[in-house]
Amino acid sequence: MSIQIGLLRSVVTVVASLAFVITWSSGFLIPAFATVEVAPLTLLVWRFVPLAVALLAIVAASGAARGVAMRDLRTQALIGLFSQFGYCAAVYGAVAVGIATGTVALIDAVQPLIVAVLVGPLLGMRVRGAQWAGLAVGAVGVLLVVRSQFGSSDAPLAAYLLPVAAMVCLIVGTFLERRSTVQTGVLLTLSIHVTVTAAVFLVVAVVAGQLVPPASVSFWLAVVLTALFPTLAAYGLYWWLLRRVGITALQALLFLMAPATAAGGALLLGETLTLVTVCGFVLCAVGVAAVLVVEARTPQGRRSESARGQREVGGSLSTP
Repeated sequence: MSIQIGLLRSVVTVVASLAFVITWSSGFLIPAFATVEVAPLTLLVWRFVPLAVALLAIVAASGAARGVAMRDLRTQALIGLFSQFGYCAAVYGAVAVGIATGTVALIDAVQPLIVAVLVGPLLGMRVRGAQWAGLAVGAVGVLLVVRSQFGSSDAPLAAYLLPVAAMVCLIVGTFLERRSTVQTGVLLTLSIHVTVTAAVFLVVAVVAGQLVPPASVSFWLAVVLTALFPTLAAYGLYWWLLRRVGITALQALLFLMAPATAAGGALLLGETLTLVTVCGFVLCAVGVAAVLVVEARTPQGRRSESARGQREVGGSLSTP
């Protein structure tokens, strides 16, 4: 019975990981065609504000915030400012100024290596030699995937600081979550992050005079897509997987964003997809597999799985 339960958990984790990669990658692709005729800020406001209202209504009806301390709400609000507002604003800005989607994903994909360096001093965790090797292989794969896109953009050099800022914001938000003792559920976590992000974007849009949305069907389709996939699905899975598989394994999955984005860019935007790109896909997959296998075999990984099992046996829905 325990073997069947363990197998089911593994299958759920794999499916969730694949869904995370696909939905997170959509966050690079949708802005590329959705912001051609509309300001990125306008799309961001209407991506978050209606969703925030809907999520708050669900939280109120379900009682998901019942008994949660104000300190925990403030902590999650701070995490949301970095991981969602800062990240989304920088990514949309980068795509809007003409930086190729694969290049944005490439700069973002440096994040796992930075996190691997920081988990020791900040979280007291150890990244093993085989995991370092997997991260290095994944990094090479990412470079192969998007190397052809460098130089294809007319964006000024300073604009490349935007995807760097996005990466830094997500790293800060992730480490804030890992170092905190807050244990809010996925619904409440996402609701807080979306609400804080919506509030800031709303104020900025009003000040900038970019609040009024166009009446086009394509705009509202983009609003629905960005709300459902890169917001609800991708961010919800990010926090859920962070606690389920750990920070190193989750960061390794980010190496797959560049290949997924490149594949989507080739299919939807006509961006180049070559044999070198495919080789990069393979190296990314090998690197991620190495990190995940080592993580699953370490005593720390097994202890984490045991702890997760105990929480699930207890029926807790308050932990992602």
